[in-house]
Amino acid sequence: MKKRRPLIAGNWKMNGNKDLTASLAGGLSLHYIQYKGDDKRPFDMLICPPYPYIPLAVEISGDSGLLVGAQDCSRTTNGAHTGDVSASMLKEIGASWVILGHSERRSDHAESSTLVREKAKLAIDTGLNVIICVGETEAQKDAGETLEIIKGQLVGSLPENATHKNTVIAYEPVWAIGTGKVPTLADIAQVHTFIRSLLADICGQESADKFRILYGGSVKPSNASSILNVDNVDGALVGGASLKVEDFWDIAMGSI
Repeated sequence: MKKRRPLIAGNWKMNGNKDLTASLAGGLSLHYIQYKGDDKRPFDMLICPPYPYIPLAVEISGDSGLLVGAQDCSRTTNGAHTGDVSASMLKEIGASWVILGHSERRSDHAESSTLVREKAKLAIDTGLNVIICVGETEAQKDAGETLEIIKGQLVGSLPENATHKNTVIAYEPVWAIGTGKVPTLADIAQVHTFIRSLLADICGQESADKFRILYGGSVKPSNASSILNVDNVDGALVGGASLKVEDFWDIAMGSI
């Protein structure tokens, strides 16, 4: 039995429009409300649309319990930072979560773990929950550096105000994102167990046991159940499959 409540998070990346946002948020909200299990909401479900569609997603999800978040935020509160969006702005338009340190931000925008930590600290102080992403490239994997990379990113990115109540860790091997490649279940288990041991070193075993650790990277309905039942996997951060209501819902159902 899982100790921790699963979180199924959808990262839409730079995809969608008003119609798709309405369709996805509406369809998932309806599923979430109508599910007839022992618990109508056996898992937490989060969608992270592009910035312009967050208010619409919030409006449509209503009081269904479907969570809405953002894909990034600034490390500053306001001022001369063209193109940035602050955590307080996100909170004001209804977002309750934010993804930080995704590999596409680390690579495409040269974001360091120090920057991710600064963003996470401010986001948490603002009242947002954060998902902090870590993951190795294929070259790093082939060189046997996976655990070393994960340790450096996690230790460097985790702010001092992070707790199991406001922070989730997502392991996303860069080489598995959008490629169809997936680590073996044994490899996923090894990394997730390693992440929990790092958390224990940082904040103690009792607290570490309460942190949720997600897996992300080519998660789809056909492999979700096997991945989500690996020890220390407490949910999924889903990319492409989160853009289809039934696929995303099927993935979520694999967590129970």
